[in-house]
Amino acid sequence: MKKTPLRIAMWSGPRNISTALMRAWENRADTFVTDEPFYAHYLAHTRLLHPGVEEILQSQPTDWTQVVYDCVNSKKDNCTVHYQKHMTHHMLPHIELEWLAALSNVFLIREPKYVVASYAKSRADLNAADLGFEQQARLFKHVQNNLEQNPLVISSVDLLNDPKGAMILLCEHCNIAFDENMLNWPAGKRDSDGVWAPYWYDSVEKSTGFAAAIDQKITLDKNQQRIADECQPHYDLMATHAASF
Repeated sequence: MKKTPLRIAMWSGPRNISTALMRAWENRADTFVTDEPFYAHYLAHTRLLHPGVEEILQSQPTDWTQVVYDCVNSKKDNCTVHYQKHMTHHMLPHIELEWLAALSNVFLIREPKYVVASYAKSRADLNAADLGFEQQARLFKHVQNNLEQNPLVISSVDLLNDPKGAMILLCEHCNIAFDENMLNWPAGKRDSDGVWAPYWYDSVEKSTGFAAAIDQKITLDKNQQRIADECQPHYDLMATHAASF
């Protein structure tokens, strides 16, 4: 009989090193990963024309209850950890949240101006809801107020400045041993990557580890700045809970 694995949900918005972090966890011999399991449901419900939309709709369940079932029941031989990379904007208001009690919930944050600048390079037609800041704060409050969990919040900048410290903290939070293999991984594609990888994962496919954080000089246009400003209060709320390491 397969042992029920520890299930870790990493809640992040887009353009926030979330795929690199998924690489780190998948490089553990005891871990299997799931990449953005609610994406197809999100697109089926919103009718948004994301890159590769038809492929995505065919690749995953569009019924959110089936996605939840898979998130809390999936197993893989010889794996004791199930790491799930979730996009907060995929969690539409009608999706019930009781199932989060079966997971160890962790939150990854990044300043809105950097997310807006990065996201706009791949999809110029964007709004605040696409970036998941408000949704992330809502999920955090749910975990904090309704579950017997003390959710961990990690800044992507802090993680990039000290990958080992961040990985040790994450593992301690989840009550598992740190594995040095989390710090480096082979370059290339993964069978576990979503079918949207060709549109979004070029940089991470070339990576072999976490790159040092860079103090980027960015310029946002008027609309992009408006979106960043709309997201900022939700980020600020999350940032007050960010862990030090």
